[in-house]
Amino acid sequence: MATLREIRRRIRSVKNIRQITKALQAVSASRVRRAQESATATRPYTAKARDLLASVASLAGGETRHPLLTKRDEVKNVTIVLISADRGLAGAFNSNVGRIAFNFGREQTAPVSYVTYGKKGRDFVFRRGGNVIADYSPIPARPVLLDTTPITRQVIEDFLEGKTDEVWLAYTDYVSAAIQKPTLKKLLPLAAEELLEGTKSDGPRPAYDFEPDPQGILDTLLPRLTEMQVYQAVLESLASEHTARMVAMRNATDNASDLILSLTLTYNKARQQAITSELLDIAGGTEALK
Repeated sequence: MATLREIRRRIRSVKNIRQITKALQAVSASRVRRAQESATATRPYTAKARDLLASVASLAGGETRHPLLTKRDEVKNVTIVLISADRGLAGAFNSNVGRIAFNFGREQTAPVSYVTYGKKGRDFVFRRGGNVIADYSPIPARPVLLDTTPITRQVIEDFLEGKTDEVWLAYTDYVSAAIQKPTLKKLLPLAAEELLEGTKSDGPRPAYDFEPDPQGILDTLLPRLTEMQVYQAVLESLASEHTARMVAMRNATDNASDLILSLTLTYNKARQQAITSELLDIAGGTEALK
């Protein structure tokens, strides 16, 4: 059985840990709302840009054959953009998104390379022997579009140069405070049919007069839409990270409080037992003197 000194030391250690987890919970709680607002604020823009691009791609018909919309006959190389976090203590947040990306990569018949944004995702792939060709960590506290643009430029250039034939995006989609869903979706090539499936408009589409021409519009819109998809994924992942860390630290704080109560009860029992033993020794000594 542990001595009183050991139990006191454990209680003191758990109290120190509880202070840390409580502070981390407070920090995450202060960042959650701002991250949620950033993620939800850009969703309408991304959806409208996707809808406009779908209209241009579908109405253009056979007039244009943009490289970013062209599916390769044979997939020889696959790139996965993995968005995670720079820090841990967020429950299963990093492992979930890392696992869904790595498992998808193992299922591919073609060689798979990873572009990571977040130290935890990079380390996850490294530990499992994955091929990380680029890492853009660390992630700023409040990322803007310019922070994610280099990622998009690299994957677009690699796709156009034939270094990769498919680009997939792995991130955590923020659904609600209780649900953060690891998501995997194709980033390139983006077929016109897939664009149409992602839009919510029903009924006939308006007729457009293209100025200057469909090819010029797609040359401008497609890279911008790809940039917005990566940026939106980063915002969704950031909101999910803060929410997951807040919940994890709250659970850790509650568990620490329960452990302190249990250790305190054990300490009191041990102390009472020690006092009782001393009283019995005193009483036994007194009887022996008689």
